[in-house]
Amino acid sequence: MKKAVLFNDCKNHLGEGVLWSKQQETLYWLDVPMPSKLFQLNMKNNKLSIFDMPEMITAMSVRSNGDLLIASHHGINNFNFEKKKLEKIIDLEPDLPKNRCNDGASDAHGRFWIGTMQNNISPEATDIALTENSGNLYCVKDDLSFTKHETNIGISNTLTWSPDNTKFYFTDTLTGIIFSYDFDLENGKISNKKEFAKHDRGYPDGSTVDSEGYLWSCRWGGSCVIRFNPQGNVDDIIELPVENITNCTFGGSNLQTLFITSARWGMTKENIDKNPQAGGLFAIDLDTKGIPDYYFNG
Repeated sequence: MKKAVLFNDCKNHLGEGVLWSKQQETLYWLDVPMPSKLFQLNMKNNKLSIFDMPEMITAMSVRSNGDLLIASHHGINNFNFEKKKLEKIIDLEPDLPKNRCNDGASDAHGRFWIGTMQNNISPEATDIALTENSGNLYCVKDDLSFTKHETNIGISNTLTWSPDNTKFYFTDTLTGIIFSYDFDLENGKISNKKEFAKHDRGYPDGSTVDSEGYLWSCRWGGSCVIRFNPQGNVDDIIELPVENITNCTFGGSNLQTLFITSARWGMTKENIDKNPQAGGLFAIDLDTKGIPDYYFNG
């Protein structure tokens, strides 16, 4: 049995968006509920920087100039580290004020794919009941124009691609199903939606794909990360000592460390006392290599 160990005891309410910049040798992740925070860990000198955000942030992509593209509650933003300033550059859904962004990632051509959902987190960091599938899936191009590719989504998660960029993987967490699509890399289009994988350990949250084309699915409520082979069958399971596993990415100098975020969202003080590592950042060294997270080219 493979087990991940605590890498950083960051005690996130809802850790998410973990991202590795190979060029910068830097790991990024975030804590979603207000007061929302961005974590930047430089592996060259082991320096951890934490930035407070003016609104909830949910997903990221490094930009070619070293800034971050950040999806947030109210749209798509640029974050400059010198100015420490989050500036909105896209108002994604002005006609859907109850929605927020959720999971997102850049593809191999530098387009940013982002899913939205009905906001379920109040400004006071408490639950808001989900009452409708108002989420959508968008692709943001380098000129900051965007197109809608899916609708009627409850909780958008798992935006990742096969190594040859012929498949795109996506889930509406509420369905419990990870879907695959045929992916047109040149034109940034998806088609031929199919059921790819389903498992009874928790619900599918964030995911990444390794260099062999296997998908690593974080399981909310499942205390594990499941590795599915390209046919959607279980190949391996990484066990974690906490319940809610949210997102993962491969990083480190050889891309063989799987970094995993978690959450203590919804837990009572008694539960947290029994599970003090909940909300931590975990890691496990593997024989498998990952694929570097792509930059946003805009």
